[in-house]
Amino acid sequence: MKPQQGGCLCGGLRYEARDEPGHVTLCHCHFCQRATGGTHMVEPIFDKTVFDIISGAPKVWTTRSAGSGMKVHVHFCETCGTKTHLSFERFLDIVGVYAGTFDDPNWFDVIPDASKQIFLEAAQQNAVILPGIPCFNGHMRKLDDTLNPSVTIQTPVVIGKAHWGI
Repeated sequence: MKPQQGGCLCGGLRYEARDEPGHVTLCHCHFCQRATGGTHMVEPIFDKTVFDIISGAPKVWTTRSAGSGMKVHVHFCETCGTKTHLSFERFLDIVGVYAGTFDDPNWFDVIPDASKQIFLEAAQQNAVILPGIPCFNGHMRKLDDTLNPSVTIQTPVVIGKAHWGI
């Protein structure tokens, strides 16, 4: 696979992923809505060993996950403010990338067997829930690492005034 690069708006912070994402998370939590300005975040997840900063040095802002209470580290360009990726206290070996920051944000596929849709309990009206991809009300895993219940829909669903529920 050809390494895939991305970066911030001003070009001062650049990164490279040297492998396919292990999976892709479509997150509908309020944090991801605010962080992206959209209905959800598309977040390809990489092992830290295949992700490198190739120019610049990100600033880091730390918050706590509303789902787990554990730290989430937001990496961003100090010049233009673009958020490029996340690292996690809960998941030490991975990096979640803001998909829109890749030079080619279409280079990876959202494959049903390697993707998940999480925090649908917080999904905005008019968010589209994709078919074939497991859906979780909150996080996929409980703090004890057991799986939360999920459903997989067969046709796209647009969230209306009645909120999602499993």
